[in-house]
Amino acid sequence: MSKDLKVAFAGARRSSSFFKAFQSHPETQVVALCDTYEPTLTEMGKATGITQLYTVYEKMLDEAKPDIVVVATPMHYHVAHSMAALQRNIHVLSEVTAGVSIDECRWLVQACKRSSGIYMMAENYIYRKACVLVQAMVEAGLFGETYYAEGEYIHELSSMHHTATGGPTWRYYWQVGVNGSTYPTHSLGPCLQWIKERPARISCIGTGRWTDREHTMEDTVQLSCKTASEKLMRIRVDMLSKRPHSMTNYALQGTKGAFESARRPGEGNWVWLEDYCKDPNEWVPLEQFEAEFLPEMWRNPPPEALAAGHGGGDYFEVMDFVDAVQGRKAPTIGIHEAMDMTLPGLVSQESIRRGGEWLDVPDSRTW
Repeated sequence: MSKDLKVAFAGARRSSSFFKAFQSHPETQVVALCDTYEPTLTEMGKATGITQLYTVYEKMLDEAKPDIVVVATPMHYHVAHSMAALQRNIHVLSEVTAGVSIDECRWLVQACKRSSGIYMMAENYIYRKACVLVQAMVEAGLFGETYYAEGEYIHELSSMHHTATGGPTWRYYWQVGVNGSTYPTHSLGPCLQWIKERPARISCIGTGRWTDREHTMEDTVQLSCKTASEKLMRIRVDMLSKRPHSMTNYALQGTKGAFESARRPGEGNWVWLEDYCKDPNEWVPLEQFEAEFLPEMWRNPPPEALAAGHGGGDYFEVMDFVDAVQGRKAPTIGIHEAMDMTLPGLVSQESIRRGGEWLDVPDSRTW
């Protein structure tokens, strides 16, 4: 295969997580980088060998003429940058979340409908090895009918809320500067794949502010999501509490089995399955099912995958996205799947203001 797909990055620093995956892919080549902060742009240009460097995003789109743009800018720019590319029929791989307001999410959906470009949201946690294995076991029917799932993103991020000189970063305003489940996709993404229904209504409550009262977001925020058939997903987001990281906590319950992920380093992932466990109280390691059910993508992963960020997710989502661009499959997290992961968090901001009132989540498929 020839490297016929030209890739450009918006947001130089975060783009480094995807760079090696695109560079190693036989069908893509990285041709340009864009960042409004010139020191970072220059630094990444030297590190990657890319010479087409831009501080103006639209200029990069028009001059470098990429086939693909990776939108790795702060989250309040995701919609504007995605739409500018889609209006030029450029394919978009966008960081999470898809947008920061319901109105701009509507604009993004309409832009996708009008464009010949493929849109995919880069929710990388669904590609982690344990999540991929559980998904395969769900598909094989080992859990029976799945009806409850939970995910937790507990990641103290105070060092990322401020610059080295003490000034606020975009995260200060858009992640902990808004009350609600502002960053739910890492937790909600795998749960949605296992439950297989979109959130139809949500309720959001919080603990109040204990760690640092200057933040608008409450320390721990809990988002409850109900599907049309009454299946339940519980999502916890905490980016303020002082404690070690615990970013990949998941659980799944079905009519024939249960899954509990590791919570601390060194712990294992466990499952109980009615058809495999003779003892009704017997938990067995999830890894026992790799030989039979682990998808091919994780059986012999290349070094680039093992070295990639987010447990290999950054690598595998790039491979998945290129397959979608080349027409070999539909994007795993296309525009409507991206909305299913993003909109519950946006609606949660009103729910928590109303003391946890249950509110409907718009279905972007009807927009």
